[in-house]
Amino acid sequence: MGFHWKIEREQTPEKSKSYMFIANHTSMADIMLMLVSIKNPFVFVGKKELTKIPLFGFFYKRTCILVDRSSEKSRKAVFLRAQKRLKTGVSICIFPEGGVPEEHIVLDDFKDGAFRLAINHQISIVPITFGDNKKRLSYTFFSGGPGKMRVKIHKFLTTEGLTIKDTKALNEEARSVILKQLEIFNK
Repeated sequence: MGFHWKIEREQTPEKSKSYMFIANHTSMADIMLMLVSIKNPFVFVGKKELTKIPLFGFFYKRTCILVDRSSEKSRKAVFLRAQKRLKTGVSICIFPEGGVPEEHIVLDDFKDGAFRLAINHQISIVPITFGDNKKRLSYTFFSGGPGKMRVKIHKFLTTEGLTIKDTKALNEEARSVILKQLEIFNK
């Protein structure tokens, strides 16, 4: 049977625009499924610790903007590197939970970085829900198995006219969209 995916799109990103792609983070499969689902060129913002994984880490550090979450200086430097990429027309992908939550947590709180960056650059946020990755390829050893992996690309959230004061509201709106879809997927 193997793994197979089903991608549903409420809206499709335009090739000539930059976006902030965000998704729930549940599995090692999230990165692969993001690459399959999104055709626009983008870079991940990801945690530096993953560079230690053999082979994966080699490619990861060459294709990502790395952040050491324990360092405020590193977190600020991410904004500068992301801004440079956005100016070249590349999009950014961030998993706003800031890491993979514990197995029993459906969707952790979102960090504000992705939303601040999107507001600063007035680019749309593209919420994406991965419905089955935790069941297919969990971080718990010897769990999961083959089957479908559903993806829903939601209607974009505009940042046009928003200011940094709107960060928390935008964060909550995006999280709500993804959480509602997870509830639908899990019925």
